[in-house]
Amino acid sequence: MFNKQRSNRKKFKKVSPMKKQDYLWAYCFIAPCFLGLFIFNIGPIFYTIYLAFTEYGSFGQKTWTGLDNFLRLFQDPNVLIALKNTIIFTGIAVPVSIFLSTIVAVLLNQKIRGVTIYRTLYFLPVITMPVAIGMVWRWLYNGDYGLINYSLGLIGIDGPYWLVDSNIALYSVIIVAIWAAIGYNMIIILAGLQNISPTYYEAAEIDGAGPLAKFFNITIPLITPTLFFVTVISIISTLQTFELIYMMVGINSPVTTSSQTLVFLFYREAFINHDLSYGAAISIMLFLIILLVTIFQLKYQKKWVHYG
Repeated sequence: MFNKQRSNRKKFKKVSPMKKQDYLWAYCFIAPCFLGLFIFNIGPIFYTIYLAFTEYGSFGQKTWTGLDNFLRLFQDPNVLIALKNTIIFTGIAVPVSIFLSTIVAVLLNQKIRGVTIYRTLYFLPVITMPVAIGMVWRWLYNGDYGLINYSLGLIGIDGPYWLVDSNIALYSVIIVAIWAAIGYNMIIILAGLQNISPTYYEAAEIDGAGPLAKFFNITIPLITPTLFFVTVISIISTLQTFELIYMMVGINSPVTTSSQTLVFLFYREAFINHDLSYGAAISIMLFLIILLVTIFQLKYQKKWVHYG
């Protein structure tokens, strides 16, 4: 009984005025951050969800329409094209970029002369604005005076119109996305490689293991947590691809429709066609896709990721 009263006394212990003042100052310090988070992140999320269930009028008036915008998604052929392009984009860009990044990271993890310069050169695309990358590659891909077709012409090959041909425009952008992602992925994988203890390799060498055996039996298993992290962020990032397609293909190109992704379709509907409600429905669909893919990865990571 005495212990119970003592416990209750502790539970309802009064806070001293000085402690209250400390709490007040703490809340004052975090208030600007919380306010910014609510205004620029949390608030727009709830507003987007609300917009998806309405019809946005010409003068900003909103009429509740229920699930009409979501039903429209299933009848819109552009959504099917954009969804297919997004899947193709992610299905090619993510595994190829991670594969190449792993190779580059392993090579740059060796004690070679000028390794810092090589690492810097590979990382340069990461600190370059995607818009600038898109503009440069648009010139390189130009069918008439681009550097790529000029180089092909020197060996007698007529290069295609990379960004105007509907059969290859999307794949031309994917190549650039892979090139731009290698530097960022390489740095993360390199950090994972440098956390591997050299004693594993020394023990393997004593047992007579060659370079390939050490790579597949030591390096790859021990960097699977890093590869898993890179895979998750790469898929999320690639599913939201917009800048490269906007800058390289453009909004008025004859191949825009056949090359657009879901984010690009959202941009067209929301800001070109001024159908904010339908654009909000597209963004919610993309959010659900990213959520499901991420949950799937987190659930099945135990089958191939080794944390031991």
